[in-house]
Amino acid sequence: MTIMKRLSNIIAVVAICLLFTGCGLYNKYEQKTIVPDNLFGADANELASGTAAADSGASLAQMSWREFFTDPLLQQLIEQVLASNTDLNSARIAVEKSEASLKMAKMAYLPSLYFSPQGTLAKFDDNPWSKTYNLPLQMQMNVDVFGSITNKKRAARAVLMQAQIREEAVRANLVSTVAQQYFMLQLLDRQLDILTATDSLWNASLETEKTLWDNGKIYSTAVNQMESSYLNVKTQIVDTRRNIRSVENAISRLLANTPQHIERSKWGSSELPEHPDSTTGQRMFDRKFIQIGVPATMLQYRSDVRMANHALEEAFYNTQAARAAFFPSITLQGIAGWTNSAGSMVVNPGKILLNAVGSLTQPIFARGTIKGSYKIAQLTEEDLQRKYVQTVIDAGNQVNEALADCQAAREKYSYYRRQVEVLHEAYMGTHELMDNGKSNYLEVLTAQETLLNAQLSEAMNMYHGAQAVIALYIALGGGTK
Repeated sequence: MTIMKRLSNIIAVVAICLLFTGCGLYNKYEQKTIVPDNLFGADANELASGTAAADSGASLAQMSWREFFTDPLLQQLIEQVLASNTDLNSARIAVEKSEASLKMAKMAYLPSLYFSPQGTLAKFDDNPWSKTYNLPLQMQMNVDVFGSITNKKRAARAVLMQAQIREEAVRANLVSTVAQQYFMLQLLDRQLDILTATDSLWNASLETEKTLWDNGKIYSTAVNQMESSYLNVKTQIVDTRRNIRSVENAISRLLANTPQHIERSKWGSSELPEHPDSTTGQRMFDRKFIQIGVPATMLQYRSDVRMANHALEEAFYNTQAARAAFFPSITLQGIAGWTNSAGSMVVNPGKILLNAVGSLTQPIFARGTIKGSYKIAQLTEEDLQRKYVQTVIDAGNQVNEALADCQAAREKYSYYRRQVEVLHEAYMGTHELMDNGKSNYLEVLTAQETLLNAQLSEAMNMYHGAQAVIALYIALGGGTK
């Protein structure tokens, strides 16, 4: 043990001398990449700077999906998807793999121990058989003087962080997809109700037209035109029901299950969150609601931005490790055990064997592999710095798009609502005029079709509004918890 101690002291002195030449190899990663200002654009930044954003107790991005989506049936559906989805389970397994890799990187500081017993039988000429045996316990340890092990461990931790954030990203994407599909089902149910009510009204109008034709008050052309429009509504009902089945099948795939009926509430029975001072009555169209949580600092919650940052961190430590390869590597080896073989002598019983070796290896020429690896690591780090900036720019663009969609849907909502009101009045008035012989069938037909299209468009705009708010929630980093 004295020999091992002296050897360790000598190597330590040499290592300290060499350490001054390897300064900086233990530096920790710091984010220094500069990103552009006005990430959301001038208009969006002006909207985001409102007092509602400053006074809001909790930002949009910090809300859990259970707080954001208050529909119990939707919450239950999201929980089922998160529990059974194949992609999310794969992301969880990737996290566990990264945890195992990090554990191995941490264990690299410890010595390796091997037990390798050996036995030999030897006979020369007429001499008796010679029996020798070794029962050694071997130890090997790499001394991390120049940070190679440390940087690899830190890089492994960065990989683990990326895997964890990737799992969060998959979860947020699933939450968003399930919610949008759920709202699409509600929209289709709403459109089916409109079409079914229209079918009933138009059937009554068709019967009226047939009666007038039978009495010779109108031409058959009017009946044919009315019946054609009526049959068109019938086909739209069939298409809507088929679309409902398609969306239900898509959700079933997310559940990793066979096709099934998806339970859902009626449209509008459970709205998205609203600002306390809401005045519009429609939460997804409230300007005050849109202002919540929009400051640029909210990008720190986005999975892709955080993942890009940790990818850059991983590249930084990989560069440090590649740089450490230029410096000497120090290895300590020791053997302790029991043997009866002492070189040319065989002793019985056996004796204790102790052996200690220290080695220092300085690379001189490695056919360009060390220099090439370092250059590749530097270029990878430079590439990821640019990609990080682009990721942040793309994130700001998504927020801008979501804000614009929210604003557009909000502005169109009042127009659609008023349009449906006036067209309904026009339809009723035109129908009364026709019953009194003061209007023809074409005016009634036009009023009917225009009203139907306006009702369907109003429902679609409501869905687009909900879709835009969900997109804003995800764009700001929500849905990960």
